[in-house]
Amino acid sequence: MTTSTSGDSTAGESAVVFDQVAREPRLSDKVAGMMLETILSEKLSVGDRLPSERELGEQFGVSRTVIREAVRALVAKGVIEVRSGSGLRVAAVEAAAVSEAMSLFIRSGSVDFEKVHEVRAWLETHIAELAAQRVTEADIERLRTLHRRMREESQDVEAAARDDLEFHRVLAAATGNEIYPLLMDSIGSALIEIRRQNLGSGAMSMTLDQHEAVLDRVAAHDSRGARQAMQDHLDAVAAWWRDNITAKPPTETSRQ
Repeated sequence: MTTSTSGDSTAGESAVVFDQVAREPRLSDKVAGMMLETILSEKLSVGDRLPSERELGEQFGVSRTVIREAVRALVAKGVIEVRSGSGLRVAAVEAAAVSEAMSLFIRSGSVDFEKVHEVRAWLETHIAELAAQRVTEADIERLRTLHRRMREESQDVEAAARDDLEFHRVLAAATGNEIYPLLMDSIGSALIEIRRQNLGSGAMSMTLDQHEAVLDRVAAHDSRGARQAMQDHLDAVAAWWRDNITAKPPTETSRQ
């Protein structure tokens, strides 16, 4: 006689009946989060003094050990600092530290070229458009100087790659919004190796011509033309990378 097995689980497998227990954050993490929220919501200024560890322990109703762990976490994030003789203070969040952290994340290999390029194309076309609207004569002169220097240093791949990076950064600064150079520092510096390899493998003349096209449109305050010129440039950079670098190992020239 055959026994029906309908409704039975497959051999070796168990039906999922219970949800996993959510892991609660550590007490020190909760305290650190509450301290951060308070600092932000109260709009405390850089250098403002915070309560002592003993006072914080009393306010939160936790041990000083928990407070020390929470403080250590916020110090690591650059939110607060411990000053000898004056206790805990609100720290200045340095722009360089923000861009460096993101740059290291990208350069670690966690994000591939296509993803970085997707963000870069979105960001830099918008930057070119805004720069054309807001650029000053001083900005234009800086861009022209960088462009001339890159052309003069075209036989030196390392120097030309630095000039390339700075050209795009000055363009970002020409928007008048300090956040754009910060974003460019985090993404642009991570692409320095791509610049070296592209320029060293024969893309120098193409890049210089495309920079000149962007510069011309920005100097003419042609926002739509500047956006298109930058899009054309970045499309060409990506195409060159895919065709000449990704498709084969780097040459000795590209590594110089």
